[in-house]
Amino acid sequence: MPDPSPAECVWPIGAELGEGPIWVAVERAVYFVDIKAPSIHRLSVETGEQTTWPAPSQVGFIVPSRAGGFVCGLQDGLHRFDPGTGAFALLSPVEADRPENRINDGFVDPEGRLWFGTMDNAEAGPGGSLYGWTGQGDPEPHDRDYVITNGPAVSADGRTLYHTDTLKKTIYAFDLSADGGLSGKRIFARTENGNPDGMAVDAEGAVWVALFGGWRIDRYSPAGEVVGSVALPCANITKLAFGGEDLCTAYVTTARLHLSADDRARQTLAGGLFRFRVDTPGLPQATFNI
Repeated sequence: MPDPSPAECVWPIGAELGEGPIWVAVERAVYFVDIKAPSIHRLSVETGEQTTWPAPSQVGFIVPSRAGGFVCGLQDGLHRFDPGTGAFALLSPVEADRPENRINDGFVDPEGRLWFGTMDNAEAGPGGSLYGWTGQGDPEPHDRDYVITNGPAVSADGRTLYHTDTLKKTIYAFDLSADGGLSGKRIFARTENGNPDGMAVDAEGAVWVALFGGWRIDRYSPAGEVVGSVALPCANITKLAFGGEDLCTAYVTTARLHLSADDRARQTLAGGLFRFRVDTPGLPQATFNI
């Protein structure tokens, strides 16, 4: 692939665990979370205005909702978030019997279904699961036995769901049926020199994978082969989202989590929000169907 533009930091916010960027086209803004702060952030790319809302507990992701506002994954379950008031309202509890777990990364597929994972907050036990939710009934577990879940993402044709087992350095692929069923779990790729974190898919079906501890984002072909990389000036890269009018600007979250005091002193932009330009546009941000 042609070389993307160098990554630049657009908000040196110093997030402890920045995650989950999304592009909200109607606002020309990027939203993302700091799981550990915990908080939700918004950057207007037109005015540069920066807004922060505190969250009541660890917040793993934020996605836009058809009913207005957003849906977030908090410590105790899925909540509606109103940026106008800063209020959170519980929609569905998740794993109320597992207080040691928390919700991590989330994604809305083109059909408006929500996919998200849970994980052991201590990053030790394999108690995490991959869930899907249509907004009706309870969230449904589709796969289990993860220590740290990440991803998820869906292929450009909507037929494959990708999901990451971060500590095993493994990205899985599943066949995604029209009714939201998953089958055919298989290894899509294994990473080296970094643990796979969040992902995004572009219009050619390539999968862009953030590498926690890897100082970069790798671009994989639909066949699971690395076809390009983008370096960043800090180690812990967590996720990216494609934005801008042409969906050719990648916005990237990073983290200071697990960095020593010396590492933090050297990696002065760790935890910042970055961006870089690409030649192949990403896919539009989908909206959750409730």
